[in-house]
Amino acid sequence: MRLTRDDIRELGAPDMTLAVLGLSLLLVGLVAISSASIEYAEWHFQNAWYHSQRHFIYLVAAIVAAAACYSVKTEFWQASGWWWLFASLALLILVLIPGVGREVNGSQRWLPLGPFTLQPSEFAKLAIVIYLAGYMVRREHEVRHKWQGFLKPMTVLFATTLLLMIEPDFGATVIVAATAFGMLFMAGVKVGHFMVVVLGALGALLVLVISEPYRVKRLTAYTDPWADPYDTGFQLTQSLIAFGRGEWTGVGLGNSVQKLFYLPEAHTDFVFSIWAEETGFLGAVTVIALFGALIGRILWTGLRALRAENSFGAYICYGVALVFSGQAFVNMGVSSGLLPTKGLTLPFVSYGGTSLIVCCAMLGLVLRIDRDIRIPSPNRSQAS
Repeated sequence: MRLTRDDIRELGAPDMTLAVLGLSLLLVGLVAISSASIEYAEWHFQNAWYHSQRHFIYLVAAIVAAAACYSVKTEFWQASGWWWLFASLALLILVLIPGVGREVNGSQRWLPLGPFTLQPSEFAKLAIVIYLAGYMVRREHEVRHKWQGFLKPMTVLFATTLLLMIEPDFGATVIVAATAFGMLFMAGVKVGHFMVVVLGALGALLVLVISEPYRVKRLTAYTDPWADPYDTGFQLTQSLIAFGRGEWTGVGLGNSVQKLFYLPEAHTDFVFSIWAEETGFLGAVTVIALFGALIGRILWTGLRALRAENSFGAYICYGVALVFSGQAFVNMGVSSGLLPTKGLTLPFVSYGGTSLIVCCAMLGLVLRIDRDIRIPSPNRSQAS
């Protein structure tokens, strides 16, 4: 007997559209990093494929993490939200301990684990999404109608963002805060309560920006990077040159000039610039379209979960969509000069093991939620 596609989905196969979109971005990332890092790796490690090999290892670990999240019932995540939050806070504190966390370029964001490193700020994004989704289900009435229901998660958010700013990691702080506010807004919090806290947060954000001279320099350099192209505007001007060289169809994979030490560490935060240079406007738009389709599919899954009365699953989907869309927008916006320079990875694409694993774990969670919508558990069916 031959199984049809619908039969396979009924047996519990994941949403193939969502899976293919995620795998497509992973493949783009592998190709882009391999091309962007060859000269850098050859010069620093005497192995042109050093970063490609490590990224492939991260890729395998990320797919395993996605499969693990897909195999675990969503009830587990809902019940263990507090534990994930405590674990993320513990890691954020641990990374700040002198001699434990690794400092790079003035920021102490990494925990060394032998030949690899762990970035707690990436794990914190996942933990915040899981915790808030569970909290909003448990305290739905309070969140929608009472101040305390809104302020309690704000206390958790304040503690998390404070630790992130001590590192400092301004980019992760913005993404975590924006994701939390977005999830609470989608949960139906009163607009008056929401606006008061958001305006306060924006005020605090402004203070944080002007309190550090290097942040002010980045902001002013963003408005006119060509005013100081060899210092504060160096990264942005080199990134814009890469976009300009790409024109419509690009210079061809492997033929980028900007990756030849003009654009510092091009395989990390500015990998999109090298991709645009080598594949042109068409390649850049393809990646943007993939992200748009992925985020749209996740939001559609969340809407279906809400209609199926799976509020926890819906909030998880909304949180994951906010993280992916926020990071993609900021990363590509910085690369193209739309936003001030800020170090944030491009989900599924940039080099970075922790980011890749966390992104795939989030996608695995969404795939599991989609499965639960199609095949409700017996307990949930009886409860409804």
